[in-house]
Amino acid sequence: MDWKPEIPRWRQLYALLEDRIDNGTYPPGTRLPSALDLQAETGVSPVTARRVLKELRTAGLAYMEPGIGTFVSKLPKAPSS
Repeated sequence: MDWKPEIPRWRQLYALLEDRIDNGTYPPGTRLPSALDLQAETGVSPVTARRVLKELRTAGLAYMEPGIGTFVSKLPKAPSS
């Protein structure tokens, strides 16, 4: 991954995962990569990977099933025009 030095890595990784959720790469109910998987894929530290998963949960984009993993939340439908 090409990191931008002026933006904290956790924010960049959060934006990447948020985009993957928004574009359907990770649909609702899908298990997200674990902190170890994120670390291996992107080279971030374990602390950074765990923070990103926590921030996704805080934002309501994901939820944790203890002992199983972190999953994409069911997103509310956009209002029809």
